[in-house]
Amino acid sequence: MSKPKDCIPVADAKALQKNWNDNQAKDIEKAMGSKDVCAVTFNIDQLQEFINYVKSESTKQHIENPGIRVYFAANDKLDDKKATVFLNATESDEGNSANNYGIDPLNRGSGGYPPNAY
Repeated sequence: MSKPKDCIPVADAKALQKNWNDNQAKDIEKAMGSKDVCAVTFNIDQLQEFINYVKSESTKQHIENPGIRVYFAANDKLDDKKATVFLNATESDEGNSANNYGIDPLNRGSGGYPPNAY
C-alpha cells in the first residue's frame, strides 16, 4: 500500500505540535494549575472497527460520503479532569457537515501523562 496523499512530513507535525505547546497548552496549564495531556492514543483495531461501524451504519442511512470528526473533550471525574477526544460520525466528509447522532461516538482512547511532546 502506498502512503496516503494527505500525509505531512514529520517536521511539519513537530512544528504544529510545538505551536500547540507554545500557545494553547500554556494557557491550559495556567488555568488548571497543572499540565494536561496533549495526545490521545487509540488501538488501531479499535479505530478500524469504528470506521467499519460508521461506514455500515451510514450506508443503512443512505449517507454516501460519511466523515469522522474529532472533538476535544475533558473527563469530569474528581481525580481526572484531563483532556480527551471522542470521534463522531458526520453526515458527509465536508468540514462543516452535520453530526450524525444516529451513530454512537467512540471514546476509549488513552491520554498519556505526563504529556510527551511529539
